[in-house]
Amino acid sequence: MTDAAKPIGKPFDPMHFLRNQLRNIAPLITLIALFVFFSVASPSFMTLDNFANILAQVSLTSIIAVGLTFVILTGEIDLSVAAVANAIGIVMAFFTLQPDYANIQNLPMPGPVAVILALAACGLLGLVTAFGVTRIGIPSFIMTLAMMQIAAGISAMLVRGQIAYKFPAIIQVLGSGKYFGVRWLIVVAVLVLLIAHLVLTYTRFGRYVYMTGGNRDAAEYSGVNVKFIVGAVLVISAMLSGFSGMLGVAYFGSAQQNQFDTFLLDAIAAVVVGGTSLFGGRGGIGNTIIGLLVLGILNNGLDHVNIDSFLKILIRGLILLIALIINVYAQKMRDSSAATD
Repeated sequence: MTDAAKPIGKPFDPMHFLRNQLRNIAPLITLIALFVFFSVASPSFMTLDNFANILAQVSLTSIIAVGLTFVILTGEIDLSVAAVANAIGIVMAFFTLQPDYANIQNLPMPGPVAVILALAACGLLGLVTAFGVTRIGIPSFIMTLAMMQIAAGISAMLVRGQIAYKFPAIIQVLGSGKYFGVRWLIVVAVLVLLIAHLVLTYTRFGRYVYMTGGNRDAAEYSGVNVKFIVGAVLVISAMLSGFSGMLGVAYFGSAQQNQFDTFLLDAIAAVVVGGTSLFGGRGGIGNTIIGLLVLGILNNGLDHVNIDSFLKILIRGLILLIALIINVYAQKMRDSSAATD
């Protein structure tokens, strides 16, 4: 074959690559920059014990964020995750035998039964959300906003301003126990992230999740049951939120109202800061892990430097805003690049 007959490959275009990968590159650069900055700013940041603290601090958020990743990949949103986590933790405590009945009026049952009933409760909440979105046609933003209020009402109704301190033994171990110095909570979070990654990467269901978020009409024409996929990810989100809530009450040492309020913003921020597209179809668990580490290092690092506590909230908000801008801008650049190819 002569040189003239050889196929000419498309030359590498750095700008084209940057446009396509900005959503993935920006979070990684942010992570490295934060790590270097806090390592220099505070000697106490760069220790193994502190890294273990960071992992423990993001473990509960990571379980909720996994469910949100599934939902956002389909182009939907779930605003009820924190309220569901709170409600299910309280439901589990409600069904667990309490040593002090002055704290919470409950229906005492053996620990395994309490766990099963709590899991059934979060599954039911997820099914209600899925039915509202896929069968009735309520937008996920509105439906999950309503479910947030329903879950908050369940929490308030069960605890009535009181606090529960007793939980099933297995949840107590997984939420607050250690194995050879490593928190079980970290191990559980890693397993959840790993399983979710395998599902999204190597299964037909995972491919259908990406197809649904990438182009819903094309997915339907390809034979994908889009309503089933959307309903399934909403149930997955509710189940993982409830599971995180069960572990969380053991981690915190109590079950009480409004305990998980901050987890909604943290979980959404982890997914978005990591680079998963708000428009669906792009991103994944790897992006969520980067986002979790960014938030974990940011929150932990700010505690190691001398800075106004109120300013920390502003900084976190600005980081989230920048991530949102990059997310939207990256989508526009990718669409523009696709149109010119």
